[in-house]
Amino acid sequence: MRSLERRPALPGRCVFALLFIAASRRSGDAFLQSAVHRASGASRGASLAAGALSLSFYGLVVNLTRWNFGKLLGIYVVLFFPIAQVIARVKFHEPASLPVVVGGILIACGGLVLTLSK
Repeated sequence: MRSLERRPALPGRCVFALLFIAASRRSGDAFLQSAVHRASGASRGASLAAGALSLSFYGLVVNLTRWNFGKLLGIYVVLFFPIAQVIARVKFHEPASLPVVVGGILIACGGLVLTLSK
């Protein structure tokens, strides 16, 4: 776990780690949504377990790192939004509406402001 205590040396590594964290969070949400609303029987149990594991991993990584997560929040949100839209489209067959696309553009702009501000 010591490797999680160090700050990423390269910005690319940091972005990759945030991308992985965002994917883990959204995947966990998607598994739980499937378990609650779509699955039954063994599939429900497997979805619940996968969701719990994914969200636990997300929480562990976010809380074990010594990163200033508040400062990284802008890029995290920018990465989280498209991941959420891809999962919504692929797993739940929910196309993005015009308001969602416009909102995503605003989210990206806000994320850039948070990331680039001192």
